[in-house]
Amino acid sequence: MTPNPASPLPPPTERRRLREAASLTQDQVAKRLGVPGRAVASWEVGRTTPRGRKRRAYAALLAELSRTGPELMVGTASPDKQPTAADPTPAATPLTPAQAFDALYAFCAPALARQAYLLTGRRELARESVERAFQLAWQRWPEVAVDRDPAGWVRATAYEYALSPWHRFRPRYRHPEPPPPDTADRALLDVLLKLPSPHRRALLLYDGVGLDLPETAAEAEASTPATAGRLLHAREVIAARLPELADPAVLHRLLTEVASTELLRAGRPPAVRTSGERRARFWTRAAIAFTVALIGTTALTVRTAPTHYEPPVAPGAQVQGVPPRVAQGALSEAQAQLRTKLRTATAHGPERLVPLMD
Repeated sequence: MTPNPASPLPPPTERRRLREAASLTQDQVAKRLGVPGRAVASWEVGRTTPRGRKRRAYAALLAELSRTGPELMVGTASPDKQPTAADPTPAATPLTPAQAFDALYAFCAPALARQAYLLTGRRELARESVERAFQLAWQRWPEVAVDRDPAGWVRATAYEYALSPWHRFRPRYRHPEPPPPDTADRALLDVLLKLPSPHRRALLLYDGVGLDLPETAAEAEASTPATAGRLLHAREVIAARLPELADPAVLHRLLTEVASTELLRAGRPPAVRTSGERRARFWTRAAIAFTVALIGTTALTVRTAPTHYEPPVAPGAQVQGVPPRVAQGALSEAQAQLRTKLRTATAHGPERLVPLMD
């Protein structure tokens, strides 16, 4: 009797896809298999491979997930065809776009809101970031639905919105929010918020979400060496301020606990879809109104513009032949003699014409 070969496992990316399609977290899979949560994260990125009993249990779990939920299908029996002994599997009906969006929202929104809170330290901004990200995802659903990692697409969009520097100019976000009540949570959040936003994002993706270094670099749109430097710097700062968090496993656990203590409830999926559609209609109508106004302005300009060339008015020229203006000054010799003669000679004629002597 030959020994049984090792249980086959799908590629690491397929393992993660199967887990996310079944709406399971890494901790839930780890609890079901009886292993630490970091072990599942390491298996999904290909850093390590399970062996022995753990490998068989992991392979069986992935096989079960591949039969029940890898393609987001709902098992329903066709009305005109009943399952038979030769075809025991019921027909599978694909989810509608709205149902698939709601499933993605229900799976990602709670954890994503907690992550956005760790990035910003603001509860309302965290909820707003998640809702805006899903509104954009619904507007681009044909693109997001075929993405190899829809959860990563939404997460990157939410992080970009949450870390936008323009929020500081909004009146509602000028003042800090109340910190967490627990002293340890408050200390960790204070250290996180003092880190530069790229370092904070790299730390949360690697130690909080559980991505490997290349995936963290790709999502942060940075090179792998730069991301590694940001991660090491963030860990050094946290270890210097909070020595008990020097162990990455302890840091991962506390990051999860800090976010879990906050009641960050995002809106319902139908409300998010409706608000996203309303926002899309608003901006579409605004773009149409702006285009119409631009066309009207252009038409008015064409209508009122001159149809022929009008020469400009020539600049003024100096007039020749005008005697210069005589200014008051000293009398000439002839003028002085005439004035003396008029003053000394006897005047003849009417009295009104006789000059008066000064």
